[in-house]
Parts: sequence; structure tokens; C-alpha cells
Amino acid sequence: MFMVFEDRGSDSPFVERVWRCHSERAGTFVSVAASHLEMVVTRHSGRTFLTLRGPETRATPADCPAEGEWLALRFKLGTFFPMHPASAIIDRKDEALASASSRMFWLDGTRWEYPDFDNADTFVARLVRHGVIARDGSVEAALQGDHQALSRRSAQRHFLQATGMTHGTYRQIERARHATNLLRQGVSILDTVHEAGYFDQPHLTRSLKHLIGQTPARILCGDEQLSFLYKTDTGRFAYDRAWFPDDERISADHALHR
Repeated sequence: MFMVFEDRGSDSPFVERVWRCHSERAGTFVSVAASHLEMVVTRHSGRTFLTLRGPETRATPADCPAEGEWLALRFKLGTFFPMHPASAIIDRKDEALASASSRMFWLDGTRWEYPDFDNADTFVARLVRHGVIARDGSVEAALQGDHQALSRRSAQRHFLQATGMTHGTYRQIERARHATNLLRQGVSILDTVHEAGYFDQPHLTRSLKHLIGQTPARILCGDEQLSFLYKTDTGRFAYDRAWFPDDERISADHALHR
């Protein structure tokens, strides 16, 4: 493992986690599927810049330089950038923001000071006050199973617009991440199938190969570097299949313009 991670929770209603890492050498890692938007500050070779990063709906290999440092704000589901749609930055189509100086960057026509690990929540509160980030409450309602506020089609449309993906895709990603954490904790493959809610072992294997980039056996070995992966709450992907079916296939055009 050549990337060393540290993370903490957040008191902000907009932030899921704050994490940072550094690389001890150059190498290739697996960037696993992830559901949440992030702001990532990169420091490497005397250069500092910030990128907006969208969800990742599949695992991809990625190169990591030596002696790099990264700080990331991972936002709660439903938090979005009004001027930067999630659909435009999904699957590693990261948007690099222009630097204003060694300490500041440009975002939506305003100069901002780069956040750090300790002041990230204060930084986000400033972005909220200026309308740079916002939150769609209907996404949280959908996750909690509240079907009263919106019709099913409206809920699906709001979810896709705020997150860049369907609720079914979100569920599959979170379940795969949960299964990976179980395996890394030493839970057997068969027990992981049961605890993570897969139909059988082939179902688990197909899901992890696509979303995590490894088979369950390779994850058990733990000999390959993965991107940031923290323990997930199993309740986050419990949902009503009739409301958000796994095989939902609403296109972005159809969902966003109805």
C-alpha cells in the first residue's frame, strides 16, 4: 500500500466525509466506484490545484505520482454544484479549476482560499452562503423512504439531476463498497453474499469486478491499492424496489426535461 489515508466525519449537513492522503511512491491503484461528489485539492511538485469530481459508476485503473498530497471534501448525496452539473463530471471527467495564486483558486467568478483538513466545514458554509453549492432535500427523502413529497417519476428525476445517476446505480455502488469492506475485514465470501444482499456468489463476483475492479478472492488477499473506501452504513441502500427498481433505465434527457 503506497497511499496513506486519513479521514474524519463532519458536522456540516452538506459533507459526508473529509479525507486526505499522501503517496509514498509512484504506482497504479484501482479507483473504485463512488456515489458522491467531491472537491479535491492536489499538491504535487510545487503546484496546487482544485478539481470538482463527480460519481464513478465503474472501477478504473489510475496512476498515482510519488510524493503527492490530496485533500478531499466528499459531499452528502443530494448536494450539488448548480453551475457544474453532476452529469458533466461523472466517471472521472473531473473539472480542474483555475488557480488564482498559490493559496487561492477561482470558482464561479470568485476567488477562494484552498481549504484544509481542519477548516473544511467552515469553507463549505461559505460556499453555501454564496450559492456555490446547494442541496436537494428530495434526495434525502428518497433515501429515507419518504414517498409522500413527490411522485415516483419526480423523485427519480430529482435524484438523477442532483447526483448524475439513478437510485438503482447508487444502491449497487453502495452495496459493492459495503461488500468490499466486509471482505477486507475477513468476512468469508459466502457470508458476504448474505450480509450484503446478493443473490449468490456469481452475482457478488460480477458486481465487484465491475464496481471495485477486483474479484472477492483478490479483495480478501488485500494486496492491491484501492482508492479511498470507508465503512458504509448498510441502511443507506435499503429501499423500496417498487419505487426505485434496480433495473431503472431512465435516460438523462428524458428525466431532466420532462
